[in-house]
Amino acid sequence: MKYFYKILLLFFVFCCINANSYASNDGVFPDKIIRLVQCYPNPAVASINFEIPIQTEKSYILSIYNFIGKKVDEMRLNNGRTTVQLDNYFRGLYVYQVRDKQGELIESGKFQVIR
Repeated sequence: MKYFYKILLLFFVFCCINANSYASNDGVFPDKIIRLVQCYPNPAVASINFEIPIQTEKSYILSIYNFIGKKVDEMRLNNGRTTVQLDNYFRGLYVYQVRDKQGELIESGKFQVIR
């Protein structure tokens, strides 16, 4: 029975190592996630900027949801920078999603509004 637990422990360690190696951006930046959309400043007070640094021909749809999942805002995110005014936003955590014209999810993230 003692050997069974050792083999089981080795199996779990092996599975965890393999799972982490696949999610590491090919080993180039193992602890960095490469993002298409930059969201700054985070946390935000009066406004927040969403920027696509890579010049692409596509336009995207930016959807913003509050913490309980209600859609608060939706706008077109073209090349360059889009500023969202936070006058009608309450203090708290918000989730954003960027989708292409076909509705496929490109990226999601979160930001915080403080007052």
